[in-house]
Amino acid sequence: MKVIIVAGTPGAGKTAVLLHTLKVLAEEQRKVSAVKVDCLYTEDHLRFQSIGIPTLMGLSRDMCPDHYTIYNLGEMIEFANNNQSEALVLETAGLCHRCAPYTENCLGVCVIDATTGPNTPLKVGPFLSTANVVVITKGDVISQAEREIFRERILEMNPNCRIIEANGLTGKGAIELASCFDEAPTFSYEQEELRHNAPFSICTLCVGETRIHNQHHRGVLRHINGLQE
Repeated sequence: MKVIIVAGTPGAGKTAVLLHTLKVLAEEQRKVSAVKVDCLYTEDHLRFQSIGIPTLMGLSRDMCPDHYTIYNLGEMIEFANNNQSEALVLETAGLCHRCAPYTENCLGVCVIDATTGPNTPLKVGPFLSTANVVVITKGDVISQAEREIFRERILEMNPNCRIIEANGLTGKGAIELASCFDEAPTFSYEQEELRHNAPFSICTLCVGETRIHNQHHRGVLRHINGLQE
């Protein structure tokens, strides 16, 4: 089975781009299952189901969406196998700029919004720098010069990625992205590893401490000067 993991910041247009791409795959009669992971609420899984794609939905709630995704990946694979799918497309929640959801043998797709500013690619982490494919959305509302700068910033962070310019309204880029899905390697759940360590936070806040004075906090802590203890 092939596994495609789609990540990106909130509002970048991940679901809209995926809808058009999944429609292309459905028209080609490809057997695909989808999983939508969000934090507190979503109806996006209903949008995938409306075009005939078997879809599983999960809410991470007060858990890091990356951690939630990794812990539940086995059940997601089982869901796709039960549907006799040749590929599983997983859309993760956009939460922080430190997200790192990709595994070694998935196809990692980063969706990033061009209107967020030319320096955004320099501010985000592994979900861009370790992606196989970077999809730029909303490029039609900025100038050509701004698009070129944004593209160069992406290549500074990830010189080996494939860049696709997409439009979640018109479906531009969906055919090209669908062809990338075909190039995904074979995925083996038992032997799979992450490309980059996931975000971590091991401290008293994680287990419910509400007092704010630093004397109440223990665990892995990073000070404003960069020192970690």
